[in-house]
Amino acid sequence: MQEFFSWLGETLGEIIRFVVDLLIVFFYNLGASARGFFDGLASALGIPATLVSMAVLLLGLWLLYLALRALLRRRIVATLIWAVLGVVVLSWLIY
Repeated sequence: MQEFFSWLGETLGEIIRFVVDLLIVFFYNLGASARGFFDGLASALGIPATLVSMAVLLLGLWLLYLALRALLRRRIVATLIWAVLGVVVLSWLIY
């Protein structure tokens, strides 16, 4: 009877180890993929791949999105304001 529980514990331990190793490989590859994406994006735009530059990029794109929303709502003055702000922020980043 002791051999059965020893075998059961060993099998369960191997299954847990396999799942943990699988998750480690998955998250390592996910991190490497994200790192590669941001490096490629930054090199295509000619900006450094830092957290601050990515945040400024997102801010500029968000401002352009707000300009598009204002344009779709036929708010011409708001469209111009958001578009100019978005272009200014992106021009600081992409030189």
